[in-house]
Amino acid sequence: MKVQVRELRKVVLREFPEADVSGFVGRSSSFEIEINGQLVFSKLELKGFPIEDEVMDAIQKAQDGKPVAKLTKSRAPCVIM
Repeated sequence: MKVQVRELRKVVLREFPEADVSGFVGRSSSFEIEINGQLVFSKLELKGFPIEDEVMDAIQKAQDGKPVAKLTKSRAPCVIM
């Protein structure tokens, strides 16, 4: 599991210990987040990693039974060489 996935997993599980957080190595440069089977973030689309607070807000909405919208912001562009 990549560093970004491990770090985000730690943050999520601190706030939502019952969450099932998993990750796997996919195609190069990808980083996607699904909540309840819905794609809510794609690094390939937004050219950066997610903002943790927005991910946490989306998880909270899902837990509260509210609809979760796709995240539209990311951290500064990420370049992997």
